[in-house]
Amino acid sequence: MFIDQVEIYLKAGDGGNGIVAYRREKYVPLGGPSGGDGGNGADIIFEVDEGLRTLMDFRYQRHFKAKPGVHGMNQNMHGKNSEALVLKVPPGTIVKRKDTDETLADLTQHGQSSVIARGGRGGRGNSRFASARDSAPDYAENGEPGEELEVVLELKLMADVGLVGFPSVGKSTLLSTVSKARPKIGAYPFTTIKPNLGVVETGDGRSFVMADLPGLIEGASDGTGLGHQFLRHVERTRVILHVIDISEMEGRDAVEDYKIIRRELKRYNERLTERPEIIVLNKADLVNDEEVYELFKSEVGEDKEIYPISAATHQNIDELLYRVADLLERTEKEEIVPEESDTRVVYRHEKDPDAFEITRDDDGAYVVSGGAIERLFKMTDFNRDAAVRRFARQMRSMGIDEALRERGIKAGETVRILGGEFEFVE
Repeated sequence: MFIDQVEIYLKAGDGGNGIVAYRREKYVPLGGPSGGDGGNGADIIFEVDEGLRTLMDFRYQRHFKAKPGVHGMNQNMHGKNSEALVLKVPPGTIVKRKDTDETLADLTQHGQSSVIARGGRGGRGNSRFASARDSAPDYAENGEPGEELEVVLELKLMADVGLVGFPSVGKSTLLSTVSKARPKIGAYPFTTIKPNLGVVETGDGRSFVMADLPGLIEGASDGTGLGHQFLRHVERTRVILHVIDISEMEGRDAVEDYKIIRRELKRYNERLTERPEIIVLNKADLVNDEEVYELFKSEVGEDKEIYPISAATHQNIDELLYRVADLLERTEKEEIVPEESDTRVVYRHEKDPDAFEITRDDDGAYVVSGGAIERLFKMTDFNRDAAVRRFARQMRSMGIDEALRERGIKAGETVRILGGEFEFVE
């Protein structure tokens, strides 16, 4: 089964907790703090494996949770960092956030990788907080939570040549003729409901990858029929072979078919109409009047490159393949997909790390939210008074106390952070 889009849940590993501990050697009074740091939680990494062709591995397992870091220990022994969880994906995989549709990574080359969910930093043990003012701190940090998000994986096939055209014009027959691929072939619409790949070798030893893509219909750019599932794969191809049934035996109009599909490509992504294109007039063995070709050329434009062929009888097949190979040699990948890179592409639009927001609950309590303060809350051990006092100091340094006063808070009123409640004290 060909799977080219899935939604999955990721949870990177939490950092291990730092601990509060003190030296206890027999002849070392007041030995000082010796609590070790927690280890870092595991990242979740996506890595390209050229042996994969679909996202089938994610069809049944859609939740991935990486290991947390090991907690710190006494005698200043740090917890172990957890090894990253590496998920293999096929070339051409795009990773997007489900909630914002933000592109996190575009993975195209074998071995290419990207950290999609970062593991949490290990919490610091109490020995890290020792100072001249406080030589024996009675607090430590909890580990930082690992990133948690839902992502959408989209696969765009990495093919040199894409066969486009209406259903049942002979794309699958052509692929089976020029390669060892054996796509399903039938005399009815939408025989091909998933992309098929084949390696084509010319008589002079050159080779390239050709993709037989599901047939287009009018309205595909709006998602009609197989719509976007088809057009997603066209974006990766370097050369487009536009297959037309020139015999018109099925009651189709060859010129109108060409114009409709060009229009759908342009509406989906205007760059697709700039790709090198060869118009393949298939089923030429059923045409006896040479004027049919001249009429077609006059309608679509004299500058178009047109090859009449017959996938069934192999007419002009070799000439077409030589021309495609020549075109590929002159077509650089960077010219075809200028906005994409051969190296890892990762987009991170970070907000102000100290930003926070204050709102009011129905009961009048003040609710403080924001990435930095919520992370600090999770990393604080509220069972220790010293840790609570440190948390209060950090809130003041972030400007939260002052912002609460500007909102009109009074002493004794309630402040909530992630469900935890505090009493505001001047």
